[in-house]
Amino acid sequence: MKVLVVDDERDVQTLFEQRFRKEIRDGQIHFAFAFSGEEALQYMRQNHQEAVLILSDINMPGMSGLELLKEIKEKYEVPPPVVMMITAYGDVDNYNEAMKLGADDFLTKPVDFGALKEKLKNHIA
Repeated sequence: MKVLVVDDERDVQTLFEQRFRKEIRDGQIHFAFAFSGEEALQYMRQNHQEAVLILSDINMPGMSGLELLKEIKEKYEVPPPVVMMITAYGDVDNYNEAMKLGADDFLTKPVDFGALKEKLKNHIA
C-alpha cells in the first residue's frame, strides 16, 4: 500500500520511517512525504494518484489540510483515496469540518502509532 503523509514538520518523515520500519522492510507499506498541501497535489498529479491512503496534517502554512482534503475529494474520484486528518488541535470545529469535507478518519497528535497501524491494516487487507 502506498501512503502519502502530508505535514509541514519535516521530522515526521523520520518518525514514520522508524515506527513502520518492519512494515516498510516487508513491503507492506511504502511511504511518500509531502511537506505542504501544494506539494501533495503536485505529487498526486505526477504519480497518477497512486497513493491509496493520505495522512494529512490540518494546520500547515499555505494550503491547509482541510483545503487539501476538499481538493482531493472534489478532483480525485477513481478511486478516491482514503484521507485521514491529523491535528494537534482535536477540537470539535476541525473535526466537524473535516468530516463534512469527506475525511475518512480523524487523528490527534501525538499520533498513537499502535492505533494507526491497526487502522492501516484494515486498508491493506
